Amino acid sequence: MSTDLGMPSMGVRSGTAGVPRLADDAPKQTKKEFTSDQEVRWCPGCGDYAILAAVQGFLPELGLKRENTVFVSGIGCSSRFPYYLDTYGLHSIHGRAPAIATGLATSRPDLSVWVVTGDGDALSIGGNHLIHALRRNVNLTILLFNNQIYGLTKGQYSPTSEVGKITKSTPMGSVDNPFNPVSLALGAEATFVARTTDTDRKHLTGILRAAAEHRGTSLVEIYQNCPIFNDGAFDLIKDQSEQEARIVHLADGQPVGVGPEGDRQVLVRGEGGAMEFVPQAQAQGRDVVVHDAAAPDPTQAFALSRLDSPAMTHVPMGIFRSVSLPTYDDLVRAQVDAAIDTAGGRPTDADIDALIHGRDTWTVA
Repeated sequence: MSTDLGMPSMGVRSGTAGVPRLADDAPKQTKKEFTSDQEVRWCPGCGDYAILAAVQGFLPELGLKRENTVFVSGIGCSSRFPYYLDTYGLHSIHGRAPAIATGLATSRPDLSVWVVTGDGDALSIGGNHLIHALRRNVNLTILLFNNQIYGLTKGQYSPTSEVGKITKSTPMGSVDNPFNPVSLALGAEATFVARTTDTDRKHLTGILRAAAEHRGTSLVEIYQNCPIFNDGAFDLIKDQSEQEARIVHLADGQPVGVGPEGDRQVLVRGEGGAMEFVPQAQAQGRDVVVHDAAAPDPTQAFALSRLDSPAMTHVPMGIFRSVSLPTYDDLVRAQVDAAIDTAGGRPTDADIDALIHGRDTWTVA
């Protein structure tokens, strides 16, 4: 694929996330314009189809030109994404998409940079690259497809597979304690962290919109079914008869609760700050947990992420954290601009030579 991303678009206005947008009088874009001519190749029933359709349908809403949009992927089933979008795209190497995307976002502030990755690609070989992109707060939107299995390489257990998972690489069951991607991201103090699922188009699109508008690193974990190697991993929360009792919808400024009216449970803090769900009638006078996605301290958001378990008794969905902090790429560009101003223009060979042979060098006799 071409890596010539063109020059910044002309005749555009600055968007809220810092990327130029289409002029107000420009023709509206459609899903078709963001859909490539490549044949989509995933297994029948794969959750990636639903996510792709949602992204293709959502991108025109951003009002960005396709040449100002870049998708970077690593290796895995999800990493075929750039082929199916008529934007710029980079199909990179295993686990390194966040590193490549960091360089791209830092050097090109006019681009909307997306990373598409899976639980194996992002959390195994790519684990360090992911957490450092998150802690640096680079202007990236990271979509982490979590199917709790290695799909492309035919069904080995992944960093999110549950303990006891029997696969080709763990015939007696996995003994590894799995990652919780949301907890990991919050532990790295990511400024935007959310979770959604492949089968809830409305919720998925709403989360994507919020993630794209956030300035800084946005991480969106998407529960995604692998019908071949891990079919039904999320059936408990996709079953309409079970959803209401299990999915904890996070609404900013609202008490955290679960269940239908009449059988509603509310999250409260007990002794030592431990959280538990109690019937709504028993929450009177208790320390009810109210969700605050903009809280500077991620402690409560992290505690909410720990409500989740392999049993999926209570699964939080929505935006866990959304705060505004300085971004890595803005800060780096500011340093470069300051260096140029100090030098009275672009640094000369003499300036660079003086930097290399500064006070921290010496000659060994």
